[in-house]
Amino acid sequence: MNKVVKRFSRFVLMGASVFALMQVPPLHVAMGQTPQTPNPDMHYRLGPDSLPQEGVPKGEIKGPYVIPSRAYPGTQHTYWVYVPAQYDPAVPAALMVYQDGQAFKNENGDMRAQNVMDNLIYRREIPVMIGVFINPGRTPEQPEASPRNWGDGTTNRGTEYNSLDDKYARVITEELMPELHKSYNISKDPEMHGIGGSSAGAIAAVTVAWERPNAFRKVLSNVGSFTNIRGGHVYPEKVLATKRKPIRVYLCDGRNDNRGVRNGVYDETWDWFYQNVRLMKALTKKGYEVNYSWGMNLHGQRFGGAIMPEMMRWLWRDGPVSTDVNDMVERSFRQPAAKKN
Repeated sequence: MNKVVKRFSRFVLMGASVFALMQVPPLHVAMGQTPQTPNPDMHYRLGPDSLPQEGVPKGEIKGPYVIPSRAYPGTQHTYWVYVPAQYDPAVPAALMVYQDGQAFKNENGDMRAQNVMDNLIYRREIPVMIGVFINPGRTPEQPEASPRNWGDGTTNRGTEYNSLDDKYARVITEELMPELHKSYNISKDPEMHGIGGSSAGAIAAVTVAWERPNAFRKVLSNVGSFTNIRGGHVYPEKVLATKRKPIRVYLCDGRNDNRGVRNGVYDETWDWFYQNVRLMKALTKKGYEVNYSWGMNLHGQRFGGAIMPEMMRWLWRDGPVSTDVNDMVERSFRQPAAKKN
């Protein structure tokens, strides 16, 4: 009997030792890679502002439309246009452009920007705005970017979004904007123009505003790729070395984003979270209007989607507001614009 007890005790101790060893983070975690258990994204969920709500008028998404590119000859860009129910062609509207448009408008995705705009416009928390969802450029033979494949390696996404020249800014300001002005009454005031994106789409949004601050002044950046894909890690130095531009930026990223360990070696120029923090500090030091949120998230849109309504409120917080107690229009929800025959 004693032999059985000893064998059982030895088995329990061995099992406990193995279990304890299993709890020690492997070397790649200690060096900055992502711990996989528990999932760092598990607590980020969409709130009511990102979901359709009863009684809230729904905007319409029109498209897809395709425009040929002069900045990148041989390619074309597909885009969709969100028109809020409250849009009145007689009144200039604000504008918000989203890179990786397929992801931001995906009805089952993490951002669901059209729902956010529906809800916040209705409650007067952001201005009435036209939304544009634009995909990365591609040749006619290449597949359209999709929720399954955002286009890295199969479209012009990597070149357009990660390069620090002004070519993609030309796509937005010289190719897309003229088409929009043909169909919609969009404000000419750059303070009424915002642009955003995720990952490479986020650094692209920053670059558009950086290169064309007289066209775009508000930037939404989710898990921005300010890393050495095409030299994007130099943005903090660019910010510090350049006269401050009239740009407002909201950055969000997570501690478990890609952390720059490649082939067992840490490279800070490939550390997404570190480079986002560096950029925040540079923008702050230079006196920019900058806000930021650091989560626990992986590289993706779970955290950004969860806080997108608040990001939009902050970016667009300086819209006109009436404090007249008798202004019952201002004190009521925005209703759909009257349809004209």
